[in-house]
Formats: sequence, structure tokens, C-alpha cells
Amino acid sequence: MIDISVVPEPVLRAYCPQPELCVVSSLGCGNINDTFLVESSSTRFVLQRINKNVFPEPLRVIQNFPLVSLHLLSQNRECEELFKVAEPLLTRRGDLFYRDKNEEHWRAQSYIPHAALLTMSGSHQAFQAGRTLALFHSRIRNLDVSCLQDPLPGFHDLAAYLEGFDGVVQEEDVVGEDIRYCLKTIAHYRMRADAFLKAQNDGTLTDQPIHGDPKIDNFFFNKKGLAFGMLDLDTVRSGLVHHDLGDCLRSCCNKSGEAADSGEIFFDMELCQSLLEGYFSICHSCFTDQQRVLIFDGLLLITFELGVRFLTDHFRGNTYFKVDRADENLDRAINQFRLTNDIERCENRIKRILL
Repeated sequence: MIDISVVPEPVLRAYCPQPELCVVSSLGCGNINDTFLVESSSTRFVLQRINKNVFPEPLRVIQNFPLVSLHLLSQNRECEELFKVAEPLLTRRGDLFYRDKNEEHWRAQSYIPHAALLTMSGSHQAFQAGRTLALFHSRIRNLDVSCLQDPLPGFHDLAAYLEGFDGVVQEEDVVGEDIRYCLKTIAHYRMRADAFLKAQNDGTLTDQPIHGDPKIDNFFFNKKGLAFGMLDLDTVRSGLVHHDLGDCLRSCCNKSGEAADSGEIFFDMELCQSLLEGYFSICHSCFTDQQRVLIFDGLLLITFELGVRFLTDHFRGNTYFKVDRADENLDRAINQFRLTNDIERCENRIKRILL
């Protein structure tokens, strides 16, 4: 019942008095942390190994989580509509984490049954995702982010990601049609990369608490397609709401999914309109006209940014995102760049929706 190659017995024993009676299975399809569902006759919870290659300070993630989770749960007492998030579970010794002999950090949290979605099946689900993200933003807005430790310094710093890419790509790497396509795309969008820096410098945009990773599989949906909360609070930090909204649109409006053949990638305008309608049904007065227009830049640049990150990791030897094959991050980059190009093609239509 226990696969000790992925979950060592001492780790399970830290949370379960009888680990030999536990059934452990992989959970989700995340690119970062290793996540498992642990089940027995008396318990059911999520167990996660923090990826120290991505989070060099795992304790920041572990210690932030209860602060964010408890803040959101406390909001439920003041609101009619419940917003579900997981709660941290302590070890049998009362600790927030267990550190194994390899200095790996493990943490546990409550399991919330839900339907896992990788693609949107229709406008109703897109509306639900947008509305749920808006609920998250409205309820996390008054969180004191000074009490949080930055889990990923430099997160969403597009200029830094481009600099990192420039430092890793070598002339001998420029081989093949796929690589040349990626390099051409990066050269094309570089000129737009400082849009948010300018908007922050002139005061158009300001930071507030954000989720950091509101992709489609980080929403709780029930079997009827209704969203009722969010998971993966590891990247909650101070940042731009436009990054969150852009990333949500990027993920939810690509009906082919991130692992599709690049020829199938396109940005679905019907889903985009529904998601934005859902978001603005809650946060209808949170943006000026100028800030609304910049939501398009958030969508375009976050998609471009992810492509740059995937391609950089490909050249670095796949040290950040988990892969099953050597060229997987290259394929992911191509998909994001194809999506970026299609988003640019839809620019005028998206801006008409925003205004």
C-alpha cells in the first residue's frame, strides 16, 4: 500500500500512527511539488513534498499557508457564501511539517473532494471561474501581506526572466525550426515587456494580495460545474491583480489544454467573455478604464512569460518544471507562444469586452 520510493515510511508515520494501513496515490498534475492523497479507514488528507529547486526556502511556503488559509476561512463567518480552501494539518507531534533524512520538507492539508478540470467544457464553467477568482481577490484584499514571507522572490518579473533566458541560450542551441520559432516570438514581444513596470511607475497599477497561480486546475468545481473555492495557496503574495486575471484567462480560455498539439492551440473568445463577466459580477467597480485595458496586457504578457520560463528551463536541462521527457518544456514553450500569438490576434475584440 505504501510506495516508499516516493513517500518514505517515516513521513507517513509522522502523520499516521499505522502507516501500513494507508493507501497512497498521486494527486493532481502539477509541474512543481509532488502531491499525494493518503487514505485509510480513519483519515484522508493531502501530503506534499515541497520542491526545493523551486522554493529554496520551503519554510516560507509552509509558514505562509496557515496565515492565508485561516484568513480566508475567517471571512466565511462574515459572508453568506462559503469559500472553500484547504486547512493545514499538523504532524502527530504538532508541527507544521516533517523534514526527512534527505532534508526534504513535507506538509499535509485537508482534502476537499472536487471535480478536477483540465479544460473548460463551456461558458458556464468559465463564468464560475471568473466569479470565484473575484471572490478570492475580494476576500484576500485585507490580508496583511507584511506577515507573509515572499515564497518566490522575482516571481512575475518578466525583465528578469528575459535576462535569465539571455544568459542561458547559446549560439549552438539555435538549431531546428521549433527553436527558431521560439526565438522569433521572444524577439517580437520584448518591446511590450515593460508595460506593467511603466504602469506601476506612473501609479496606474498598485500591488495587492494575489493568488499567484489561478490556473484552471487550481479551482474547486463540483460535479454540477459550480466553482466553490481555490487550492494551491503557495504563491499568495503581494502583486498585481492583472497577473492573476491574465493567468486565469490564459489557462481557462485554451480549450485544448496546455499539453495539446501546438496546431490545436487557440484562444477561445466565448470563454474569455464569460470569464470576464463572472469576474466583473463581483469586482465590477474595482478598475478604472485604463486599468481595464491593461487586463489585456496581463493576459498577453503572462502567457508570453510562461513560454519564456518553459524555454529557459529546457535550455537549463529541465531543473524547474517537472517533465516526463527531454523536450517536454520545449513543447510547452511552443504552446504558450502559439497562444500568445493568437491572443494578440484577438486584441481588439478582447479590449471591446473590457470596455
